Amino acid sequence: MQRIYVLLILAIGTGLSATASAQSSGDAAYCDKLVKLYRTYVNNPEDPRPTFASPVAAHENAIANCKAGNTSAGIPVLEQALRDNKFTLPSRGDG
Repeated sequence: MQRIYVLLILAIGTGLSATASAQSSGDAAYCDKLVKLYRTYVNNPEDPRPTFASPVAAHENAIANCKAGNTSAGIPVLEQALRDNKFTLPSRGDG
């Protein structure tokens, strides 16, 4: 009986781990989309055109969080920055 419980716990843990991994992979891809939109249309400090403003610290931190894998900290900030600039957010799905 105890062996069944151990196997059940292992099966549940493996399933949750796979779900979390798939979610984090999807979040990372979504974060990348947001960063690309932000860098292309809102602010790219490497762009010499005068239309781009000085970098916003919160936005730069969000980009750093995305690149470090901390998507839960980066996504909301970048989404808001894009919304503030009248952008429609990209799909979280593939592509």
